[in-house]
Amino acid sequence: MHLKLLSCNVFQREASWCIARSPHVIDPEYTELGEHARSAGLRSLIQGKIDATEASGQSYDAILLLFGLCGNATADLQARKTRLVIPRAHDCCTILLGSRAKYAEHFREAPSTPFSSAGYLERGSYFLRTTEDGQPGVQIGDAYQALVEKFGEEDAKYIWAEMHPDHGNNKAVFIDLPQTSHLGYAEKFAAKAAEAGKESIRLEGNIRLIEQLLRGDWNEKEYLVVPPAGTIEGVYDWDQVMRAKQP
Repeated sequence: MHLKLLSCNVFQREASWCIARSPHVIDPEYTELGEHARSAGLRSLIQGKIDATEASGQSYDAILLLFGLCGNATADLQARKTRLVIPRAHDCCTILLGSRAKYAEHFREAPSTPFSSAGYLERGSYFLRTTEDGQPGVQIGDAYQALVEKFGEEDAKYIWAEMHPDHGNNKAVFIDLPQTSHLGYAEKFAAKAAEAGKESIRLEGNIRLIEQLLRGDWNEKEYLVVPPAGTIEGVYDWDQVMRAKQP
């Protein structure tokens, strides 16, 4: 098959590893990690790349989306004449861990626990990814940086603390995949977490969801295949996560 991959660059190393081993011809294109701070903007960006792919004159067997629902960023995405394939994941944490079951095992009781990976340390100006929680002294990404730029550091800390109250979870998780563990990011993360007063937890990741996506092994329990002209619709449960909505 000839496949188009649209992916967040937080997966760039892992996707490259899998592309080299895939039996298919894959044309990758990446979005910047910082785009996740604006779900509507990310949705528009991905849709634009889907539209450009279909207008390019190149015929693809499918367009692969290496994203989760990501704060509704992938909801309502549509390709007019090509299948879309996306992992059934709420966000990249599930993808990095390799399954929804692993995500539920480690995050069901505290889904707002911040996490990181090699890609987060390489591609962002922060070491923790979080959308719900976080100590105001920890750099948590572009959403926090935007507050700093608008209100200044001290006011930004206060605003962030009010918007994201600390529920007593002082853990910070690093998802360490075997394919990138040699880079030493787990140790760097642990040091940064300690500086921020966080308890560093290392979880072993699994590349299987990325690998199977790029191999064309699209088990319907783990991947949503959206037919041409269909759209992605969020379900927001622990099992299905998303479904295809017919026109």
